[in-house]
This record gives sequence, structure tokens and C-alpha cells, in this order.
Amino acid sequence: MEISMTSTATNSATSFSSLGLSEPLMEALNVLEFTQMTQTQQACLPDVLAGADVAVQAKTGSGKTLAFGLALLSKIDVEAKNPQSLIMCPTRELAEQVAEQIRLLAKRMPNLKVVSLVGGMPMGPQIISLRYGANVVVGTPGRIMDHIGKRTLNLKKVNCFVLDEADRMLDMGFEDEMRVVMHHLSRTSSAATRQTLLFSATFPAQIKSITDQYQRDAKIIKVDDGQSGPNIEQQAYRINNEHRTQAVAALLTHHQIESTIVFCRTRRETRELSDELYQMGFTAVGLHGDLEQSERSQVLARFANKTVSVLVATDVAARGLDIERVDLVINHRVSEDIDTHTHRIGRTGRAEEKGLAITLIDDTEEGKLDEIAAKTDAKISKLHIQGVRFHANRIREPEFVCIAVDGGKRDKLRPGDILGALTKEAEVPGEDIGKISISARNTYIAIKARSVKRVLSQFRERRIKGKRFKARKL
Repeated sequence: MEISMTSTATNSATSFSSLGLSEPLMEALNVLEFTQMTQTQQACLPDVLAGADVAVQAKTGSGKTLAFGLALLSKIDVEAKNPQSLIMCPTRELAEQVAEQIRLLAKRMPNLKVVSLVGGMPMGPQIISLRYGANVVVGTPGRIMDHIGKRTLNLKKVNCFVLDEADRMLDMGFEDEMRVVMHHLSRTSSAATRQTLLFSATFPAQIKSITDQYQRDAKIIKVDDGQSGPNIEQQAYRINNEHRTQAVAALLTHHQIESTIVFCRTRRETRELSDELYQMGFTAVGLHGDLEQSERSQVLARFANKTVSVLVATDVAARGLDIERVDLVINHRVSEDIDTHTHRIGRTGRAEEKGLAITLIDDTEEGKLDEIAAKTDAKISKLHIQGVRFHANRIREPEFVCIAVDGGKRDKLRPGDILGALTKEAEVPGEDIGKISISARNTYIAIKARSVKRVLSQFRERRIKGKRFKARKL
């Protein structure tokens, strides 16, 4: 297999107009205000659009979704009912984010249908959606396997297969599912002409094995965007093991950051730390494997819309998340390995933003952190926590609070419906309304505190799209 290596993409900004994209795709990019390609997009899009099999190593937040989205939409036949593109993601949240991005890119392509196949949701509606026809299918490994087993997912016409965050799927134990799906695809009539695209932040041995076995003469593109070093300042604070919670609290009030993720190793640590921070007055929530899917969705919606400022998470629970602008990452303990450390701190310092990553270390962990720093060629400043104090009066309160509505996409609710009802009927100032997130069954609205009563009254007393919806403040 021929391998083309690109260690660093060019620094010159390149316009999407240079790619020869269709008019509907260019119109969608303009509406979304995407004009200049990221370095990852510059490095891979020419080969991807030419139909080559490509394996791309680039960090999360580098614009890869847009890259493979443009590729698969460029070859879609909207008249065909069987799926032509299949995208596999490690988590439900990432799958839904990817599906939404594809829908936005396809806004100017009438009748194009994108279907999400994810766990935690009933299969019945998914089966019905597939029967009505789907051009693009985005799903998680387990649920895709369920549909293959029930023969409700037809792979015969799939001409583009995407593995998104492949290393995360391997970490989560999905290698067998990945290989089974690729085996099914290799036996279909479109196998000879199918394009297989793989995106991964790291390239462990299993990735190389998958590339060798299931891609044809794949081009390996490694993108060093030059941002992971300069854009992320790394610090380490020496602490006594029993003072970790106090150290986290002190750092939060010292920096007064709007958006922080604190990574813990275990579910127990995550639960205990999030509870303790909440009791101290922080708007903190925990994300771990013991949560029900509805609880997990609510936690993520609140953190994404900036109505809570601290997310305490296990590595497993946080995999696949794509949350804009995380200002600070705190490692409650040193990561188990280099890849985990890289993924953790990669949550901050995205795009052109500066980020800060802080690791708490006791005497037993310092050697491990030194090893990580040496192997990643990173500068990690070591500081003493004694100079940082917790101040209860310096806890940063979010600008918005979250309103949860018992209605969502299944009720045909759209952000525009909510925005119109609140601004025109309830006369809520536009600047008091933040992000509106709509899932299948729920809607989460970020509202400034001064307008909360007005919003709750609107839902209690009036209808939206002819229906009343229950709403509550979280």
C-alpha cells in the first residue's frame, strides 16, 4: 500500500472556492460563514474530494467533520432511497453533532435525508426512518450492528464509509464492531468503488491494521497544525493527596473561568468531586457512566449552553464530545497514559483560542508527568498550590440559567419557534436568550436570570405550534 505522508499542512489560508464544490454546497458554506479552510481541511480535502481512501491524524476540533461532510455530499444522489454514506462515531453525542452538521451543509440540497442510529433511543422510529429512505446514516457501533442484525439497514449502495474518532472507538472496546461492519461493507456490490475515510487523533497499531486491511492504497495524512503547543499553556501544581478538592476549588476561584472541564479517573471520584464543588457554591455537574441517557443529555446541554461553568467527567464519559470553547482543563490526577493526557488537554485551546491545562500532582505522580512531558515535547510549568487560595466570594456565576422544556424534535419544535415565541409574544429581549438546544424529547434554553419568570409564564400560559409544553428552571 502506498502511503503519502504530510507532516505539516501549509500555513497559508485557502478558500473553499478553490475546491470546485457544487453551488448548493458553496451556498451552505457561505450561510454558515465558512470561507477559509483549516489546516486539516487544506491537507485532506483535495484527496478526499478526488475519491481517494484517506486516513487523517488530526486533533479534535480541527474541522474534520466538515471535510468528510463535503466529500460524501459531493457524491450523493438525493433521488436514491438506500443509504449512500455511513458514518460511525464512538458516542451518541458525537453522532448527533455530526448528523446536525451534515444537515446544515445539505440545507441547499432538497429532499436529502440524514438518519441517526444511536443507542439510548427506541429502534422503532429509526426503522421507520430507514424505510422512508435515508441518504446519509450516522450512528454508533452498537446500534449500527443492531440494525444490521435485524436487516433494517441496507448497506448495498454505500459508496462512502467514514470512521470518525477511530482511536476513541478502539479505546471503548468497539474494534470487533468496527471490523464486522467493514466486513459487511466489503461483501456488497459497491465495495470495489467505495471510499473509506478514517479520522483519528492518534494512530495506534490497531489503526494501522484497519487501514491496511480495509482501505485501498490509503493516503496517510498527519496534520501538525502548530497549535497544540503554543495555544495550550500547561501547568502542574504540587499538592498533598488529601487536598485535591480544595486545590480544584482554589484554582477555579483564582482563574474565574467561564467554562472548565475537570477530568477524574473513576466514577466515584467524579460523583464526589462534583457534589463537593456544588456544595461549595459552584455550578458544577458530573458526567459519568452511572447516569441515565436523559441525565447525560441534560448535563451536556447545560454545559454547552454555558448555564453551568464546571463539568466534572470521567475520560470514558467525555469521549466523543465536541464542546466549543473550553477555557480550562484540570486533571484531578495525572493521566494513565500519553494518549489520554493529549485528549484531555485537547479540549481547550481549539482553533485560534488560547487554552490552559492544569494537572494536580502529588509526590507519587510527578515522575509520570515528567515522562508525559518528555514524550510529548511539552513545557509544563510546576507551581506550588500554597499561593492559590479559595475565595467563596470569587466563585463565577454563569450569565445564563437553563430552562428545560418537555418537548423537542418529535414535537416538530425548532429553535426559530422558541425564539419567536419568546421575543414576540413574551417580549423577552433578544440579548437575554442564549443557546437553544433541541433533542428528540427535550429542549434546553439558556436565559438571563432577569427574564426567567417571563419565559416560564410564556410556557405556562401560551401555546407554541398549537401545543402547551411544560417548562422548568434547572
